[in-house]
Amino acid sequence: MEDKQTKYGDLIHYLENLITEGNLKAGDKLPSENELTELFGISRQTVRKAIGLLEEQGTVRRVRGSGTYVSFDRKENLEHRNRIAVVTTYVESYIFPKTIQGIEKILFERGYSVQISFTNNTLEREKNVLTDLISRDDVAGIIVEGTKSGLPNPNLYLYRQLMNRKIPIVFINTYYPELDVPHVSLNDVKTAETAVNYLIGKGHENIGAILKLDDGQGRLRYLGYLKAMEAAGLQVTDSRMVWIDTDESKQLNYCRDKILNRVEECSALFCYNDQIAFQLIRMLTERGIRVPEDVSVISVDDSDLALHSEVQITSLPHPKEKLGAKAAEVLLDMIEGKKGANTVEFDTRIVERQSVSERVQQR
Repeated sequence: MEDKQTKYGDLIHYLENLITEGNLKAGDKLPSENELTELFGISRQTVRKAIGLLEEQGTVRRVRGSGTYVSFDRKENLEHRNRIAVVTTYVESYIFPKTIQGIEKILFERGYSVQISFTNNTLEREKNVLTDLISRDDVAGIIVEGTKSGLPNPNLYLYRQLMNRKIPIVFINTYYPELDVPHVSLNDVKTAETAVNYLIGKGHENIGAILKLDDGQGRLRYLGYLKAMEAAGLQVTDSRMVWIDTDESKQLNYCRDKILNRVEECSALFCYNDQIAFQLIRMLTERGIRVPEDVSVISVDDSDLALHSEVQITSLPHPKEKLGAKAAEVLLDMIEGKKGANTVEFDTRIVERQSVSERVQQR
């Protein structure tokens, strides 16, 4: 076993030396698996393992049916890598069309094309998309919204493979704390804190929240909710919290009984987004609970749903197009090797409408 491990390491060093000393240049083909097997007296499986490690590091690339080649230097090959991959969760969301518009505007002006993929917020689809990107040679960078970012993700190894290949990545809206990758997003903690402080300023004390449990934004908005409540000396109780997943957020009726039971002791509710607030107000109205007379509602995004709700919703705007443009700018800085490609988090404000009222006395 020790001899095999030594020969495995010798093979890696041999190939690395061929490349660093210039005997194999960018685009040159490596010796075949059979040639390396005979040269080092090891199995083809061991040869494949060694080449696989170099591939993960971005040193070489395999071309199916052709062989393995030395990877191009990123700067030398930039003219061949003119495609930016944009990966988001959903196409039908009211957030993404404007975000993608902001991304495309910046990238098209700089001569890049854009390839858009959707994961439908499923790990299987995300795996397929990332695997395809790993196999391509024309991707200069990636802008991506992670799948179910509030939960452990088995696809992180694919992101790491892309990072090892020196392909710049920027996350939008949310991110994976395990990866050292910049993100461009709303400042979710501060946004939630602002929303809850607004309710507190209106005299509300029994404030609940409906948040998503399967993405990082939900977790951060909960942190902002906690900060505002604790700073005001108000009690935080589990009975006022409703945690839902992405599928439930689209069909809030799935959680009707749970929500209505917890609303009974609240004078105000902070909602994860307008989609949830819109459905909530309809649900409350059907139950005879008046908004804002009985329960005030505030949410995030300031979308068309906030205007078209039965009671127009007080909401905090999502930067959408500006966020997309900034993500593209950060990615371009990374591609060009500029220093300081940092995370950017946008602040927002309150847009007042009819869904929040003053509360003099608690119920």
